[in-house]
Amino acid sequence: MTQRIPRRYRRVAERFVSGNHVQLLRNGDQSFGAMLKAIAEAQQQVLLETYWFGSDGVGRRFAEALSGAKARGVEVAVLYDSVGSWEADEQMFEQMSGEGVHVLEFNPLGPWKKRFRLARLTLRDHAKILVADNAIGFTGGVNLAEAWLSPSEGGSGWRDDMVRVEGPSVMGLTERFLSTWTRQGGVPLRQPETRHDAPAGAQNVRVLSAGPYGRHRRQIIHAYLHNIYRAKQRVWISNSYFVPEPSVVRALCRAGRRGVDVRILVPAYSDVEIARHASRAVWGKLLRSGVHIYEWLESIFHSKTAVIDGEWSTIGSFNLDYLSLSNNLEVNV
Repeated sequence: MTQRIPRRYRRVAERFVSGNHVQLLRNGDQSFGAMLKAIAEAQQQVLLETYWFGSDGVGRRFAEALSGAKARGVEVAVLYDSVGSWEADEQMFEQMSGEGVHVLEFNPLGPWKKRFRLARLTLRDHAKILVADNAIGFTGGVNLAEAWLSPSEGGSGWRDDMVRVEGPSVMGLTERFLSTWTRQGGVPLRQPETRHDAPAGAQNVRVLSAGPYGRHRRQIIHAYLHNIYRAKQRVWISNSYFVPEPSVVRALCRAGRRGVDVRILVPAYSDVEIARHASRAVWGKLLRSGVHIYEWLESIFHSKTAVIDGEWSTIGSFNLDYLSLSNNLEVNV
């Protein structure tokens, strides 16, 4: 029997956009190649938003590709988070800027920087977005750094997922980027003339946002809860920093108790150990309600995905933790 959905989650409007082609990309090995190809083939505009823009081999490969796109007349805008990219070489960004790329640092850390604001230090841009010509878009958990490459490619083999979307729903990613870009004081960008006369595919997609400001700041968590309460067969979630708020714990426990196959995949090892320990504080209640919890043992696990009843799925940058709920800008599809 389907659980009665609490009133505040009943009216979650899943306004999907039809006519899209969606491709799941596994780890950096698949993601980086597809993203670089989109940059290389862009004719009008490339928009890039990321938390961690490294200045290692992967980061510099993307920097060169972005500068190359600008050199052939494509408008290029890059938005990177100051905390996530704090180890990056600033000269890399200065070089891109000198070559005509519009580069913007989200909520700068340094007090000597023009846009530094002490009150904004905890507000971070954790989203990962790449849009080419408003026609092809990417989002997920992969940052631009060698940690996401396989060991055979010289990386750390972090387990993660991205999604490539082609079709009219990409406009949602463009709007999400432009909203943050404008709020951060970025230069005006032109609107690419992209037309979708024929469907790119048969899949329905909706772009969801989360963040500390805006009327859609709880879109992602409300979509999660709405679909968990509607679940009849299974709720499968993978999350790298799984420290859920009470409303999520309650929804998962109720699903488990009514016989839904609830499985949570979390990291056995983490780059943020305190998050892994905090996650275990809620395990007892979940396990007693019939929820199954599994640990990924092979490498650092950084994925943020869910599949419910084989009908609804989500992938993006959103973690089921306090930071994603309250402090970070996030995006999922």
